[in-house]
Amino acid sequence: MNLNSRLARTFVILALAASSPGIVFGASPQFKPSHPYEDINTIGHRNVGKGTNLYSLESEKKLGEQLAKEVERSSKILDDLVVTEYINRIAQKVAQNSDARLPISIRVIDSDEPNAFTLPAGFQYINTGLILHTESEGELAGVLARGVAHTAMRSSTMEATKGQLMQLATIPLISLGPGGWGAFGTYNGQNLAIPLTYLKFHRDAERAADFFGLQYLYKAGYDPDCLVHFLERGLPQTAKDKNLPQPFSLYPPLPERLENMKKEIAKILPHQNAAIVTTAEFQEIKARLRAQKAKQALNPEPNPGKPSLRKPGDIPPSDLPILVPDCE
Repeated sequence: MNLNSRLARTFVILALAASSPGIVFGASPQFKPSHPYEDINTIGHRNVGKGTNLYSLESEKKLGEQLAKEVERSSKILDDLVVTEYINRIAQKVAQNSDARLPISIRVIDSDEPNAFTLPAGFQYINTGLILHTESEGELAGVLARGVAHTAMRSSTMEATKGQLMQLATIPLISLGPGGWGAFGTYNGQNLAIPLTYLKFHRDAERAADFFGLQYLYKAGYDPDCLVHFLERGLPQTAKDKNLPQPFSLYPPLPERLENMKKEIAKILPHQNAAIVTTAEFQEIKARLRAQKAKQALNPEPNPGKPSLRKPGDIPPSDLPILVPDCE
């Protein structure tokens, strides 16, 4: 079972059971925000995570902590303070210019897969493969900004809440519907629609992460076009990913995302003369990672498939304590 499968399994068990100092940013004089979320001057004072959520901030923290333990048991965390401090510094800079109400914790996974993900309560992970795939510090900051946006929106627990409420909505079909196999068939028919609707929730959250991530990237002093350029270049895809029908995709169509982001930049993010695109430190970090990868290739770990012993106190996913969601 790979990391994604283990995370998904653990999350289902738990979920179903339960501004840069001295810099002033302003929109162009003729621009008047049509929605509070378009006013970049109020970033940090907007409750972008509002809505029905069965998880309090405290229970979300507990959920995030337990999932983070599973990730760190199952992954090889990069043991390089120079790289991790650099990534953390960028993440905290973005977080300070965001709407996130939970602290951001960033860890680097030593993996060639170009991937990054965000767990509940601000636990972010980024693979060395994705760091090497970025071409500028602005692109790297953009990836982290989208993760910060998911934390600000509380995407994970909001989606878990929607999933639980959708399951609860099918209960009357059993108690009030026709008896026998008819009721069972109706219930199954309703359940078939739940995964597709849930995926739509996820796609909507990804659209919002693009929207807010661009703003946080901009407010932190970076050129927001960097995130657009990163997405335009794209990530390596398998044939399965390319052939996946849109209703089953976790992300909106890329052309749609790029068009929306370009419109947002033109409308509410005026040009900054001193916007950061990249730095010499970024190139040094990439060179450092490349050197480490080359060394690993020359000296591969012995018995890479050998199972590891469980440490005292480790809890397998199936034995994780049940976390009951509560209302704030």
